[in-house]
Amino acid sequence: MSTLLNNNNWQSQKINQAIIIVIALLDSILFNLHKALSVFNNFSSESNNTLNTPLLDIVFRLIFLFSVSWFILQLNTNWYKHLKNKNFSIEIGIYTIVHIVLFFIVIKLFLLISPFITKQEASKSEIELLYFGYTIIFLTLIFIAKLLRYQVIHKNDLIEKEALKIHSLQNELMALKNQVNPHFLFNSLNSLSALVRDNEEATTFITKLSYLYRYILQSGEKDVVTLEEELDFLKNYVHLIKARYKDRVSVNVNIQEHLLNYKIPVLSLQLLVENAVKHNETSKENPLIVKVFNQENTLIVQNEIKPRITFGPTTGKGLKNIQKRFSLLMKDTITIDKANNNFKVKLPL
Repeated sequence: MSTLLNNNNWQSQKINQAIIIVIALLDSILFNLHKALSVFNNFSSESNNTLNTPLLDIVFRLIFLFSVSWFILQLNTNWYKHLKNKNFSIEIGIYTIVHIVLFFIVIKLFLLISPFITKQEASKSEIELLYFGYTIIFLTLIFIAKLLRYQVIHKNDLIEKEALKIHSLQNELMALKNQVNPHFLFNSLNSLSALVRDNEEATTFITKLSYLYRYILQSGEKDVVTLEEELDFLKNYVHLIKARYKDRVSVNVNIQEHLLNYKIPVLSLQLLVENAVKHNETSKENPLIVKVFNQENTLIVQNEIKPRITFGPTTGKGLKNIQKRFSLLMKDTITIDKANNNFKVKLPL
């Protein structure tokens, strides 16, 4: 919280001047409302000449209190940094002294100007009422100023946390990418392809693996890609996992063509398919079938739930990563459904 109160970001914590003026105006009108109503009620019984002094008095009170309210709100919001001190006790002392001095200056100034308007000195009871009234006004305005400052600080705090979350997520994504995109491996694959060029199956495997790593390397420069690019990448990824699992894994893709130019966060589909393979049984008796299809503008990745017996507890980190990226990059949320023994992830397009 203290970092929010330093001079570097103080500008972003300033209270809008229009808000301060409206509050000062309302405070002035409400506090003088009773007196103003009594003056206007006398219009029918008093002559205009007799009412000139009360009218001037009420105008003076409105302008005076508006000025005082505006000053106190400004002092406790936008000028508050001038009262701050590294020592909290000293700061409280300065704050208290400034307001007490200001309070007596306001009272003395009012009592000095008022006789020129009303043509008479204030009585003892009027002075006591003045002290009481301005004590309430000062306390109310200080309380309102604190609320305004708290709202701004809270809002800036949320913005700062959101920025930190985005920064953290980007770092997390880069860390995930860096786990699988070492450049030396990409270059080694090209060398390996040259060594086994007579073996067509091996060459095809290496070519697709090279494409996969090239895609991951390039994805570090962008956050979203077209659905068509993501499906091409998925096609190559599926070829690689089928080389290992054969018919024990199938990935069926059925996407309407008009959706291919839609953008989605990079590596979303591959991560979901990899998740399905990682967490479910993939045997000849129980082959895993992953379906990738769309329902209108929703992309769905679905598989039957067949938990691996030998697999340990999952952290859900991959799904959380996709969820965060859709929230930040697409301003939308993904849906995870486990009904009817099917694991279904819905990605909005």
